[in-house]
Amino acid sequence: MSVRPPRSRAQGLSTEEISSFQQDGFLVLRGLADSALCDRIRQVSLEHLARSVEPVEYEAVLGYPGAPSSLDSEGGRTIRRLQQALSRDPAFLEWATHPSVLCRLHQLLGPELVLPLAHHNCVMTKDPRYSSQTGWHQDFRYWSFRRAELVNVWLALGREDNESGGLALIPGSHRVAIAEDRLDEDQFFCDDLPNNRPLIDDGQYVSLEAGDVVFFHCRTLHSAGRNTSDQVKLSAVFTYRSADNPPLPGSRSSSLPELLLPSA
Repeated sequence: MSVRPPRSRAQGLSTEEISSFQQDGFLVLRGLADSALCDRIRQVSLEHLARSVEPVEYEAVLGYPGAPSSLDSEGGRTIRRLQQALSRDPAFLEWATHPSVLCRLHQLLGPELVLPLAHHNCVMTKDPRYSSQTGWHQDFRYWSFRRAELVNVWLALGREDNESGGLALIPGSHRVAIAEDRLDEDQFFCDDLPNNRPLIDDGQYVSLEAGDVVFFHCRTLHSAGRNTSDQVKLSAVFTYRSADNPPLPGSRSSSLPELLLPSA
């Protein structure tokens, strides 16, 4: 698992870290987010969660295993995602465009970066009572861009581990050609197929604390379990692409404007 000790926020990735990302498809950087900014994002997220500030996505609507059966059932209004995070508070924009993030993304994606607003741009939540389980999947299966070369930036806003339904990833899975017959009808990697088990068995949970950040490739297989702790889990997630990797016209990926970011 590619986990690195805290580094200066002004520094970029080392040669070793870039190589590790290319090999594993993800990289964990400890304490990358400033604690004050992280606290502000968490505070806003908790406030919006408590007031159900739109737009939101409900667990019951998404319908993953373990979710409430309907919006009218017990826990039916449990929120899975606070969507359109950039419009919620300036703290989200500050983080999404922070030099500590962009300087590393420039190393991974190139000198011209774009932040799509149609994908992620959200706070992922996991309620300790009514959360669901997310199966193994590759984000690019649901997106439409010229190339499968986007990077997600996942900011932990509190402790994340197996108990709280934290992120699990399969090292090197972004380099594996996955045929359609290894996926179910919803494009999840089937965990009951014998030829899928060796890859799934390589999956690793990533334990994170507030301010830790995961950079991961859009083809890296990842999943998340249910939250069985006593605290809500919150993670701010944004996706980035290079300027020469546009969304396909007419697709959901091109349905919202995008943010052109400062050049390297």
